[in-house]
Amino acid sequence: MEIRRLKSEDASAYWTLRLEALKTSPDAFITTYEDAVARENPVSEAADRMTSDNNFTYGAFIDSGLVGTVTMLRQSHKKFSHKADILAMYVSPRSRGKNIGKWLLQQAIEDARQIDIEQLLLGVVSTNEPAVRLYQSLGFTVFGTEKNAIKDGNIYFDEYMMVLFLT
Repeated sequence: MEIRRLKSEDASAYWTLRLEALKTSPDAFITTYEDAVARENPVSEAADRMTSDNNFTYGAFIDSGLVGTVTMLRQSHKKFSHKADILAMYVSPRSRGKNIGKWLLQQAIEDARQIDIEQLLLGVVSTNEPAVRLYQSLGFTVFGTEKNAIKDGNIYFDEYMMVLFLT
């Protein structure tokens, strides 16, 4: 098992896993699979994001294969630069139950402390109990619930807003 920050060379593997995430866990993401595959240059877009100073995308590798990802995106406005968002958390179903999500988040938390991030924020669908438990186990707390935050057809999903204070 290897956890590391992804580089532009990892963009193709990242994109393949991202499409799997959107297909297998559509309720967990705002982006739809259909919207994702309609993008013009998704791999080069992902590679560009991976070289951004404010974007920290981490990957979990088993036998050189990418099986999980999470992104920490530092907020860019000067008055918000003490905060970062946790986004696009995903572990492939074949690799779940092995603490991979926890290790990915621990790496993001460790790096956040190194770059003087004081707060990590995230949103999670309230019915995604395994994810909520994972975040809570690492110290994230719910500070609000957005009712009907996501609408997919005629179905609504509430979203918990969570924070981890690092100072």
